[in-house]
Amino acid sequence: MSFQKQLIKHCRACGSAVVYRLPDDGDTKQRAICTQCHLVHYENPLNVVGTIPSFGERVLLCKRNIEPRKGKWTLPAGFMELGESTAEGAARETTEEAGAHFKMGPLFSVMSVPRVGQVHLYFLAQLENEQFDPGFETQEARMFSEAEIPWEELAFRTVQETLQHYFADKKSGSFGVHTLNID
Repeated sequence: MSFQKQLIKHCRACGSAVVYRLPDDGDTKQRAICTQCHLVHYENPLNVVGTIPSFGERVLLCKRNIEPRKGKWTLPAGFMELGESTAEGAARETTEEAGAHFKMGPLFSVMSVPRVGQVHLYFLAQLENEQFDPGFETQEARMFSEAEIPWEELAFRTVQETLQHYFADKKSGSFGVHTLNID
């Protein structure tokens, strides 16, 4: 099943109503097209960016204080903002949600989640200490070893998949970039 949210109701240029139809330029997907100025509005996936903050053998997880999945554990992550790179967004989210001090590492996982129109990107991050100052979106920020991870209490499958790959790579001594499609 393909994702088609069709949330655009009015043109962002002139404010007129839009209709969903195939553009006249040969495009093969229905788009929101202004009925007056004919501007074509493209709806594209949202990027969720975050980190896997680690210190020794443990990783930092945040207990969500917002919906969806309030009260569940997650890696620090959120929607990328305009004007920032994926790494900048991941760093900002880690600072906002955990108040952590860290050094950014390389890209670790890229997961497409077509049913919700999102792409999730996680970067490795090396914590400088275990002192945290969580923001309002986080009830608690805490370190977990692999054996301590509350697997049944994780907020999202993308977090579960990323953590499983992280601990497998840590055991092998070699970190790669992991790609996955989640239905």
